Amino acid sequence: MIIFPAIDIRDGKCVRLTEGRFDKETIFADYPADMAKKWVSLGAEFLHIVDLDGALAGKSVNLSAIQAILDSVDIPVQLGGGIRTIENIEEVLKLGVSRVILGSIAVQSPELVKTACEKFGDKIVVGIDARDGIVAVEGWGVSGGVEAEELAKRMAAVGVKRIVYTDISRDGTLTGVNTEATANLAKVSGINVIASGGVSSIQDIIDVKRVEADGVEGVIVGKSIYTDSLDLVEALKVAKGE
Repeated sequence: MIIFPAIDIRDGKCVRLTEGRFDKETIFADYPADMAKKWVSLGAEFLHIVDLDGALAGKSVNLSAIQAILDSVDIPVQLGGGIRTIENIEEVLKLGVSRVILGSIAVQSPELVKTACEKFGDKIVVGIDARDGIVAVEGWGVSGGVEAEELAKRMAAVGVKRIVYTDISRDGTLTGVNTEATANLAKVSGINVIASGGVSSIQDIIDVKRVEADGVEGVIVGKSIYTDSLDLVEALKVAKGE
């Protein structure tokens, strides 16, 4: 199981939001690359970056901060946030990003996702962000009008091999991972899923590890490692079964 430390970027800074709300923001570092180096020094093997400004703008915005992260670490990085065109996918892959996470566009234009999968293979990941089981789009501000499990099935049909599933109501709240919904998504779609939202303690890592056999291959950790409610080194050991 992979632990993905999250680095959310807004106005070039490393921040965390609560429940995806831009009016509930905490700044943790002026230079996101510094946080990236910290997580790598503690043993992180994969980073999860979100361009929050990009999610609102519908295109990548914080490219200089993202490039600085890529230049400062030697582990793979996955990036999401407003990437909605083949050109934008190509742009960030050329920077050195290993995986591109497509969100809103999966609801709005599944044909584009299909084209992206045909062109870029497993470099394409779909982010399914849901509140009460219903997908949200446009920076989580708009209902996508489709159930998360139904969207996951549609994405499997167009060639997607991996999903990041976020329970928005738990994101940044430290209230625990929705492991049941995450495991169900993996089972009904047949796609590997990365859990996201709500990690608060080592117990959450243990809980996600228990559903690894269902197709949950990793978990994103954000606020918990920034506020020290979760020890990243300990989490990495649990993830590896040590």
